[in-house]
Amino acid sequence: MSLHSVHGDDNQNSTAAVIKPAQVHSNYRKLLLHGTCTNRDISISQSRDSSSGIPQYIVQIVNTCVSGCAPSDIHLHCGWFASARIVNPRIFKRLFYDDCLVNGGKPLKTSQIIRFTYSNSFMYPLAFKSAKFC
Repeated sequence: MSLHSVHGDDNQNSTAAVIKPAQVHSNYRKLLLHGTCTNRDISISQSRDSSSGIPQYIVQIVNTCVSGCAPSDIHLHCGWFASARIVNPRIFKRLFYDDCLVNGGKPLKTSQIIRFTYSNSFMYPLAFKSAKFC
């Protein structure tokens, strides 16, 4: 970072910080690599599986954090989630209304994918609720 003296109309000096673009990028990258994980690092996606009968939906939950920290005790907003097809409760389980537990509460390692399929007449909106971060 370099400092420059700026002269105003009234001849008073003030000091402004000028940051070079290369420094901004390098500082930003350090924050990404050495920062902590947040809810933005937990990616939740789902899509409809083309099949006949009761509609099926494929859900994928991924930890995209690169800091090496594995969030645990991940909970999602899930309404009254239910499935005509059994979902392994160690992978995804509704505990209460609008509270579903992912991976049995165990840490979700970097790039680990939790994937399951459920069957229902409509897709449940699933969204991040809470987690424990390192």
